[in-house]
Amino acid sequence: MKKIFDYFDTRYRAEMLGRPSDRTGPVITISRLTGCDGREVAAELVAQLNLRYNTNRWKWVDKDIIYHAAHELRTDTQRIETYYQGLGMTDISQMIMAFSGSYVTDSSVKKAIREVVLSVARDGYAVIIGRGGVAITHDMVNALHVRLVAPLHWRVQNVMKKKGMIVEKAGAYVAETDAKRHKLIIDFLDSKPQAIDYLFDVTLNRYSFTIDQISSLVMTMFETKLGIKQ
Repeated sequence: MKKIFDYFDTRYRAEMLGRPSDRTGPVITISRLTGCDGREVAAELVAQLNLRYNTNRWKWVDKDIIYHAAHELRTDTQRIETYYQGLGMTDISQMIMAFSGSYVTDSSVKKAIREVVLSVARDGYAVIIGRGGVAITHDMVNALHVRLVAPLHWRVQNVMKKKGMIVEKAGAYVAETDAKRHKLIIDFLDSKPQAIDYLFDVTLNRYSFTIDQISSLVMTMFETKLGIKQ
């Protein structure tokens, strides 16, 4: 987390945001339905990429974005989480934050998130998990956008195992989180389409492949799309 804070200072971010699109990246975004092991896939993908190219430049980014956006806005990370979760702030919460001098609007949070995600993506060699990344970076040339899906019953069972939930709670959690993730992607798009399938270069069924297999497939498709010869 400290590396993220040190790396994305104001001048550096301005430089990244000002670069021509074709001189930015490469970046891979991973959007996923709930229970598809997005973090595990990203970690394995980064390990495979660094090994293949004999480097340590590739990294994966997830909650670092929340921490840095909160740091930028001088607010609590929970304020950023409320935006991500699609939760409205109560009147009393707004009052408390206003008196403490830490109140920030949803538009301020959205702007901070967009700038942080774009800075990470334009700097390149990043795998960004969720956080509206596919919507924010969809105009980038040197990018691959991946979506992970799986049957509902499999995802519910996976959530039950990981979070120790009973089936009813796991099912409700999957449905609610799927809806929030879909809404977040829509929120970061200039137009508001009903379907978002067109944003993704490839959709992979997590049920059909292991984490290692999916990571290898993504790396191959990344090299194919960007014309990288190995």
